[in-house]
Amino acid sequence: MNIPERESAPDQAARKRAKISHLGCDAGRLALFYREWASSYNRDVGGEKYYGPIAVAELAAVVQTAYLASERGAIRVLDAGCGTGLVGVQLARLGFQLIDGFDLTEEMAGEARRTGVYRNIQVDADLNMILPEYPNATYDITVCCGVFGLGQVRPEGLRELARVTRPNGFVIASTSRLYLEATSFEEEVRRLQQGGVVVPTQCLSDGRYIADEPANYWVFRIVHNPTRQRSDSYDSQISMGNAKEPERPCGQSEED
Repeated sequence: MNIPERESAPDQAARKRAKISHLGCDAGRLALFYREWASSYNRDVGGEKYYGPIAVAELAAVVQTAYLASERGAIRVLDAGCGTGLVGVQLARLGFQLIDGFDLTEEMAGEARRTGVYRNIQVDADLNMILPEYPNATYDITVCCGVFGLGQVRPEGLRELARVTRPNGFVIASTSRLYLEATSFEEEVRRLQQGGVVVPTQCLSDGRYIADEPANYWVFRIVHNPTRQRSDSYDSQISMGNAKEPERPCGQSEED
């Protein structure tokens, strides 16, 4: 009798990541999924050589050195969708000390707390909604790794990240190639840029991310904070597949 081979850890992780794309940005379904995954998440994505947290943290360090006058240890950082704390650990390794985070589930947040690098972590925080716990212009740098993905957070979540980041602060976010192809993320970037909310200062295309899947890494400078009210298109865009095709590839914007 042929006995099926046991599925490898990287294969399990890839299958779980693929399943997320079918959850449709539904907070309840996402929360249930991540509650069940929390205990093995680090092991699973580690098997896939998850490089995203390193890339995002190193970009934050570059931004601090190039643009921000305060010492790195005095920079207020928000890790949006912190998960088990992989980004926070990398930020702390590079000298950031004032790190807050939020996540959708207590199980993932509990893993992040155990790293000991966060000041505070909020739970039940859904980036597809307004974040009432966070006032305008709170953070110098907001990082968001692996959150703008199919089935998770809609492009309009970028507006909320801009809101909680101070003017002349920065938002750093990753987006997978599939996410850019399927959603209006680049259109949302242009909308925020035209509204004087953000200036894209850099976009690293097809950077190393996880397994053989690349990602784009965006750096946005905040010009002014948007209001808490989302655009009218926010509530109407409930699926990922009905967005417009991006008009141009991810690239560096013109200097302002």
